[in-house]
Amino acid sequence: MIVQKYKDMLQGKSVIRQLSEFATARGAEIGYENVFDYSLGNPSVPVPQQFTDTMIQMLQEKNPMELHGYSQSLGIPSVRDKVAASLNKRFGMNYTGNHIFMTTGAAGAIAHALRCVSQPGDEILTFAPYFPEYNPYINLTGAALKVVPANTENFQINFEAFEEMLTDKVAAVLINTPNNPSGMVYSTATIRELARIMTEKSEKYGHDIFLISDEPYREIVFAGVDAPYPSKFYKNTLSCYSFSKSLSLPGERIGYIAVNPECTDAELISTMCGQISRGTGHNCPPSIIQLAVAEVLDLTSDLSVYETNMNILYKELTSLGFECIKPGGTFYMFPKSPEADAVAFSEKAKKYDLILVPSNSFGVDGYFRLAYCIDTEKVERSLEAFRKFVKTEYGNL
Repeated sequence: MIVQKYKDMLQGKSVIRQLSEFATARGAEIGYENVFDYSLGNPSVPVPQQFTDTMIQMLQEKNPMELHGYSQSLGIPSVRDKVAASLNKRFGMNYTGNHIFMTTGAAGAIAHALRCVSQPGDEILTFAPYFPEYNPYINLTGAALKVVPANTENFQINFEAFEEMLTDKVAAVLINTPNNPSGMVYSTATIRELARIMTEKSEKYGHDIFLISDEPYREIVFAGVDAPYPSKFYKNTLSCYSFSKSLSLPGERIGYIAVNPECTDAELISTMCGQISRGTGHNCPPSIIQLAVAEVLDLTSDLSVYETNMNILYKELTSLGFECIKPGGTFYMFPKSPEADAVAFSEKAKKYDLILVPSNSFGVDGYFRLAYCIDTEKVERSLEAFRKFVKTEYGNL
């Protein structure tokens, strides 16, 4: 007999994926260049040339078994050492390779981190707005996701609600900064206060509360924005990273967990992750990709286009009357819908070939997300569609 809970999940298909599929189908009708698809967070800039050159050189010069054989279950030791050294240089940490566990993207990192620090029946807190896939990530471990209501004033943390919800049942707190979907970056003041409360509650309850920091957008931070490294402020932090956005490598599925050396059982967590992989089958990321990213750890793709696109959209949408907190990073924007029903708003937008994601699945009502990781030329052409949409459907906002 098949497992009913996974069968039931077929009825809860991702809204983002549904809209992306709609955009693709519509593109087949009128040409995809005429569909203003802001649905999917897929990087739109090429990988650095040095990454491509590194791949070519390795394929030409290295032993094929080194490139294509299984890596060690915790990741290739030389790669882990290089990741640790890079983080130490950038953030003033003192990681060693033993604190690094290589994963298949940030999703793989979160999957392992959750299983390291929580058990069935525990609670994991996160903050709205949040990435919808946190629901299966957490709930399928047997732990329960609890969502702290949003601070819609600035999309920092709603600390009053957080303190009320941070009970002795909570094993970990999951943050995402820079944030999908809001584009906001938690400030140093926010991270300090988060750490203070978590430290106080850990001492009160007599058990560790871990911070799992989901950081795939760490490198996409706009000019002048305060973007602290959470592990600098809270010792029991597991940083979950992906190279998908910084190097435009989402299809290569490569990332890591970095275990704060000061956290409880820091020397055991990476090896524990290796044991978790035995049960999930989520192990041994591709050797060739590990080796390649290790040569470009301090490089990124040309990420400047995202700030360019953000500024274009922010200026136009606010001039049209949309309420929107200006993003500090990522390639997402989260304006307020002109009507309370964000799903209805999104459906109306389709008539103008604007594909916008309603906010409901992000844990906030009455907003919508734009993933502006598309060509700037297309962003500029979409502005007339926005003007027509607003004027026809809403008059003056």
